[in-house]
Amino acid sequence: MADKPTVPEGGFWPAPEIPQPNIYPMEWRVETDRLAAIYEKSKRVVWNPADLPWDELDPDAFTPEQRLGLMYWFAVLANFDASGPAVFARATIHAFEQHEEDPVRKCFFSITRDEMNHEECCQRTIARLWPGGPLGWEPRTDLEKAAHNNIGWLYHNGGRYWQGYNTAVGKYSLAVLFTSFMMGEMAASTLFHGMASGTRHPLFGEMFKRIGRDESRHLQICMTILENEWPGLTEDVKGQITKQLRAGFVFLSMILWEPPEGFWDLPPYFLANHRVLMRHAREAGLGVLSFEEQAENWRVAMARVRAIVERWGIEFPAIPELDISGVDVTGIEAEDIIPVF
Repeated sequence: MADKPTVPEGGFWPAPEIPQPNIYPMEWRVETDRLAAIYEKSKRVVWNPADLPWDELDPDAFTPEQRLGLMYWFAVLANFDASGPAVFARATIHAFEQHEEDPVRKCFFSITRDEMNHEECCQRTIARLWPGGPLGWEPRTDLEKAAHNNIGWLYHNGGRYWQGYNTAVGKYSLAVLFTSFMMGEMAASTLFHGMASGTRHPLFGEMFKRIGRDESRHLQICMTILENEWPGLTEDVKGQITKQLRAGFVFLSMILWEPPEGFWDLPPYFLANHRVLMRHAREAGLGVLSFEEQAENWRVAMARVRAIVERWGIEFPAIPELDISGVDVTGIEAEDIIPVF
């Protein structure tokens, strides 16, 4: 048996160049130690939705209208949280293809795993309270028909945004993508903090506390990456970020507040029925904030985002719905939305 390597005459042949984008060649470059530390922390705080006290969620403890309202709220949440695993799985692949540093790829993976937990919470809650939900059931009363129809329209819009996201991943820079991610995580942290404090049910309190903790860590990831990406931005990219901030507000308002007029593709009766169903969820003790409380939460979140982006010379968009002044951004289309939560 030969114990020496075979060296061809003239030397070894160089391997062909690998077409890009591609996950190869494999590499594990580390440039941002803070991201590596956040990823290590994410492994230590993993939790299992199956371990939550689901036996304490008794469907018979609610009226039929309250159960429907609870199911509806989680169906609305699922338009955002159930898209999370796919959104961040796609972003993880993109990060590999673009040969981002190893901690960026790993942090994306950790967010994907967390979002799968959040989706499971929606799944388990809906299955326990309203078998067949969100859409696989036959509505009988007018209220049930309104809920079923609203969910169908909501998911129609989610499908529009998913198509836009698939285009955005290859179209926008990391700075623009992560601005959208940052908006989503800021919104999620705001939402679940308020819900955890407001709910009267122990299961939901524990669920929202854990999800909120995850979202706060996701926000840390986004901010760390943006601090690397934002210095030296061109004016064109800064303009794209300003537009994405407005687009993020438009998309996320469905779960944090109410959908702004003129963009969401919804029938004229949607919002009236949405309010009725949200009121039933609120009366069930879920912790849904009032219209005014939701608006104030959004203002606080937007003030935080504004302070962050303006440090880097990025203009903040006007949000007239919340009486927030800024740059007028018009012409938001479905392909401008990067759906994350």
